[in-house]
Amino acid sequence: MLTGAGVAEAEALFALYRKHRLTFATAESCTGGLVAALITAIPGSSAVFDRGFVTYSNAAKTECLGVPADMIAHFGAVSTEVACAMAIGTLDHSPADVAVSITGIAGPDGGSIEKPIGLVHFACLRRGRPPIAAERRFGPIGRSQIRTAAVFHAFKMLTDATV
Repeated sequence: MLTGAGVAEAEALFALYRKHRLTFATAESCTGGLVAALITAIPGSSAVFDRGFVTYSNAAKTECLGVPADMIAHFGAVSTEVACAMAIGTLDHSPADVAVSITGIAGPDGGSIEKPIGLVHFACLRRGRPPIAAERRFGPIGRSQIRTAAVFHAFKMLTDATV
């Protein structure tokens, strides 16, 4: 579990969302709920955090968030298209103002030349705005480090969505 800087980042995000009277929800795959865990460790987090979906499998992405199975088959679960669909599905299934999604390959297995270990796709969506997608290639720095880096990037995207 993240500590220290992760807790400080979560507290800063909490304060920012509370100040702007915004709420957010998450759709997490490779991070397995770490974003949700960090924010809900803060007392009173229900003022800003609505819900989190851990959609680790392709079936969960389809069943819980409405990501089309043919999209996953065509682009792969780790893609900009699926990350955006996950964020859209999160807002479709939540009253939150903002959604962030994370899907990637944390390793140590599962990578390929086209989609190496450390590749993570993100999307952040604020109601009434187009989704913002990001791709990060953290490299084969280790499963825990990839997941931690992904959490911090998701926090940054959520922060940027408040302006």
